[in-house]
Amino acid sequence: MLRSRFQSLPGAFNAFLIPVEKVEAPKKRGLKATLSRKFVEIPSSKEKEAAKFAQLWNKIISSFRDEDLINNREMNLLLVPYWADQDLDIIQWPPFLLASKIPIAVDMAKDSNEKDRDRELKKRLQADNYMQCAIRECYASCKNILNFLVKGQHEKRVINEIFAKINELIESDALISGLNMSNLPSLYEHFVQLIEYLMTNKKEDKDQVVIVLLNMLEVVTRDIIEDEVPSMVDSSHGGYIGKPEAMTPLDQQHQFFGDLSFPVNPEAEAWKEKLRRLHLLLTVKESAMDVPANLEARRRISFFSNSLFMDMPCAPKVRNMLSFSVLTPYYTEDVLFTINGLEKPNEDGVSILFYLQKIFPDEWTNFLERVGCSSEEGLRESEELEEQLRLWASYRGQTLTKTVRGMMYYRKALELQAFLDMAKDDDLMKGYKAAELSSEEHSKSERSLWAQCQAVADMKYTYVVSCQQYGIHKRAGDPRAKDILKLMTTYPSLRVAYIDEREEPSKDGSKKTVDKVYYSALVKAALPSKSIDSSEPGQSLDQEIYRIKLPGPAMLGEGKPENQNHAIIFTRGEALQTIDMNQDNYMEEAFKMRNLLQEFLIKHDGGRYPTILGLREHIFTGSVSSLAWFMSNQETSFVTIGQRLLADPLKVRFHYGHPDVFDRLFHLTRGGVSKASKVINLSFNSTLREGNVTHHEYIQVGKGRDVGLNQISMFEAKIANGNGEQTLSRDIYRLGHRFDFFRMLSCYVTTVGFYFSTMLTVLIVYIFLYGRLYLVLSGLEEALSTEPAFRDNKPLQVAMASQSFVQIGYLLALPMMMEIGLERGFRNALSDFIMMQLQMAPVFFTFSLGTRTHYYGRTLLHGGAEYRGTGRGFVVFHAKFAGNYRFYSRSHFVKGFELMILLLVYHIFGQSYRGSVAYILITISIWFMVVTWLFAPFLFNPSGFEWQKIIDDWNDWNKWISNRGGIGVPPEKSWESWWEKEQVHLRHSGKRGIIMEILLSIRFFLFQYGLVYHLNITKGTQSVLVYGASWLVIIFVLLIMKAVSVGRRRLSADFQLLFRLIKCLIFLTFFSVFITLLAIPAGLKARDIIVCILAFGPTGWGLLQIAQACRPLVQRAGIWGSVRTLACGYEISMGMLLFTPIAFLAWFPFVSEFQTRMLFNQAFSRGLQISRILGGPQKDRSSKNKE
Repeated sequence: MLRSRFQSLPGAFNAFLIPVEKVEAPKKRGLKATLSRKFVEIPSSKEKEAAKFAQLWNKIISSFRDEDLINNREMNLLLVPYWADQDLDIIQWPPFLLASKIPIAVDMAKDSNEKDRDRELKKRLQADNYMQCAIRECYASCKNILNFLVKGQHEKRVINEIFAKINELIESDALISGLNMSNLPSLYEHFVQLIEYLMTNKKEDKDQVVIVLLNMLEVVTRDIIEDEVPSMVDSSHGGYIGKPEAMTPLDQQHQFFGDLSFPVNPEAEAWKEKLRRLHLLLTVKESAMDVPANLEARRRISFFSNSLFMDMPCAPKVRNMLSFSVLTPYYTEDVLFTINGLEKPNEDGVSILFYLQKIFPDEWTNFLERVGCSSEEGLRESEELEEQLRLWASYRGQTLTKTVRGMMYYRKALELQAFLDMAKDDDLMKGYKAAELSSEEHSKSERSLWAQCQAVADMKYTYVVSCQQYGIHKRAGDPRAKDILKLMTTYPSLRVAYIDEREEPSKDGSKKTVDKVYYSALVKAALPSKSIDSSEPGQSLDQEIYRIKLPGPAMLGEGKPENQNHAIIFTRGEALQTIDMNQDNYMEEAFKMRNLLQEFLIKHDGGRYPTILGLREHIFTGSVSSLAWFMSNQETSFVTIGQRLLADPLKVRFHYGHPDVFDRLFHLTRGGVSKASKVINLSFNSTLREGNVTHHEYIQVGKGRDVGLNQISMFEAKIANGNGEQTLSRDIYRLGHRFDFFRMLSCYVTTVGFYFSTMLTVLIVYIFLYGRLYLVLSGLEEALSTEPAFRDNKPLQVAMASQSFVQIGYLLALPMMMEIGLERGFRNALSDFIMMQLQMAPVFFTFSLGTRTHYYGRTLLHGGAEYRGTGRGFVVFHAKFAGNYRFYSRSHFVKGFELMILLLVYHIFGQSYRGSVAYILITISIWFMVVTWLFAPFLFNPSGFEWQKIIDDWNDWNKWISNRGGIGVPPEKSWESWWEKEQVHLRHSGKRGIIMEILLSIRFFLFQYGLVYHLNITKGTQSVLVYGASWLVIIFVLLIMKAVSVGRRRLSADFQLLFRLIKCLIFLTFFSVFITLLAIPAGLKARDIIVCILAFGPTGWGLLQIAQACRPLVQRAGIWGSVRTLACGYEISMGMLLFTPIAFLAWFPFVSEFQTRMLFNQAFSRGLQISRILGGPQKDRSSKNKE
């Protein structure tokens, strides 16, 4: 795509990224105008336009090299000459377009004396415009270099006559027939040798340069040009070079090129660049189709070049553009990775640095080339190289350093764009690099061009990072404060806002007390200073700019929105972009920012100016793991095809959050961009106050997503909680009343309706199973199955079979496939879809269904939404079994066990009259959901089926379940503390929530009621006394358990023998009753035992749920300890049921291998295997040292 469009690319650059010099007719907008738009190719006469394109293009390519996406060779192949050569009246395309053209042309030309080859060469030159450009440029450059190099007048006359002869042949179109091209490869080799000598530029090579020039002259005059050159015949050296009869002495031959401008001194950058470019054109013999090789670089260039052909406003001059600010909230995340943190291995022996080297192997190689090291050990030689290593790793994580670098691209882009606006023709032809180099010499002069460009950029752009805890970190000597200070020093225009808490004497004179006073402070990096008397180097410290006293503590609501609210006063300009700490930006996208800001001045949708501009996001964490890839694809479809639909035609796109650009003045006068609320951080206030939200896809911002299942689930929980609160909020209520009917429906479907529908989907599964169970237990299904109309109902069976595919979630992948197909082709979309199925994507999406349902439903019942920090690190560690159990017990495991019990009972009581095929068709999708909810956390857990990890997890689980809780004991250390925390939402719930919790728990008692009448011992009895007897059995078992618990507490210390005798008697009694019931003909059967377990298990859980909902009453009754003991028994039972199949699968090594190969990318798999081999002896040595 880039190659085919590159000739139109300079025209697109100058049409959109360069301000127009004259007032032109307004451009047509819309789909038809966009599809019919054409950009003319830039002719060589338009030097200014070509020079401006070169400056912008080269800045993009240089940023790729700085980010290590390309190596030095690829950079040289992609660059356009910085310094326009006035002597070359041709278009100088990037060498990657001209690669291999010269060697191919030379090879074809040597056989061109044959008629067929001559015709073929001419046909190729007419068809291949790039080959023509390469030949013309090499010819012009050769002429230019020889004229510069040769100083002797006679030699110049000879060279000029040779070029004049060639020019005559070119004009008469007789070049191939007029010259003997068979010896052209020899001339080509000598010329390459000459260029290499000129690139090294060593004085001792002057004799070799003379010899090469003589050889070139001999080849041209003796072998290629058949006619004699007049100046050579009248040689002042007394003979004609190349003729044996007039051979001159050898020492005189050397004097022929005795006067040369070699070595070149001083060697200008323009001269070096010309030689490098010419050498590439001559020597690159393979096609540069794979340049750049890095997939991320190819994606970025492709998107950028395509975006220039989209519908976007023209760019104004930097002086006339809208000014804007970027605001990033930061709390305590990573600023810059430490060397220790990068090299510290996890329990698998995989360090973050090792992991990154395997994930980004080409970028690691490019990094080593950039810093001039051959291996990782060379980076330890100096602190500067170690700092470069930290930066390289941090730029590939979700760190503040990466975000700041990306956002400061805006300033660099504005500096270059201001230079292109303000530079005169001479400065423009010299290039912005010359302006940068000369700025050091004229740094004190405020009138220098580069100083003016920097001043204009500072006027138009402000970047504020709201580091809430910076003051506390600075006083505590936290390394994060030093890293933030280092960022301010690296980027002098960066500003940091923080909340400063101080203790000041009370202003009330009668009381000698100290009051806490809160300030919002803004600081910047101070210039390095050095004391006159001290020999120590100066330190860079921060310098306070503003300090605003606050009326009280700033954290009224959630931390993140309040972090934005207190710092928004320090932003400037008409626009404000809110950027999260895990986002990134790109140089090529920064060039389009002033185009985007022009959207604020264009009326959209019936004559309204926009108040929020929505942007597209690219998820850059998709290569970390398969889960990250799933999230990346899902998010890509949401932020492209989804946001596009919401904005137009539905008109219900609200503030999505991350990269949106706000009309700053509009929102500052309407309460800011964030709500000071404990439950809702971002709101619909912009739309409610007649704002207009649009979406634009010609510009994108990078975004990091969660990469581990626990992180993803926390993110899903956060979003589901927020939607639950929005469902109950007045914002949605007001929007529903003020929207028209169609926008109201669109708003519902695209916001809370999605989560409400998700919850209904899961609820329908419950209703379907309980309804089926009612039909089975009541005998209705068996009676209906004998009816022909029901038994042979083929349409119903087809519908039941097809719905399973819908429930598995294939239709949810359709928007994702469409978006990938539109952007990368439908073959890629299909292959990605197949690969996602092989990597268990349906398992992941079905598991996410349960996460959203649980947290959305719980928020509707009890409220209590909160901001959840999901973490920004690399998930390359194994999560403990106890940790997974804590996180997913209530949201997935309990519900999964309930559905499994319902399916088992349905199978047991319906198998006598129903075939297995019908059962499978009806329940396959529900079984899939059950297995997914129960075992997906362990399937997506790194090294989840390794036997040694299973043993460690078992020990950790036993330790956690047996530890007693108490004040100060975290939930991660004790089951009791975690169990208490899981009930916090019930304590703050209202009466309606408590009543609903009790009513929902009654379903377990109805389930028990249906099963007790199907036991063999109660067959034929429909008396209510049977149900009452079942409750007596439950109460009796609970009393026995309570008696054993009391006995253990009171008798086990002093009367151990008596206590053991009592337990033995209880066991023998139970055993005797059990055997008796089995022995009598009308007693229990083996199936009845299973049914009793399935019936009484859920009943006990229902009692627990009711007891937790009515906790104050239970505590006053004095049986809360028994409730806790019963709950612990249930947790142990569920843990054992989950752990047993995992431990069984861990016996087979191929299961672990399959998991690693299929669920994680190949680089991570290699990392695990290599680290096991290399890490084994290291662990042994470390253990011996400890001993």
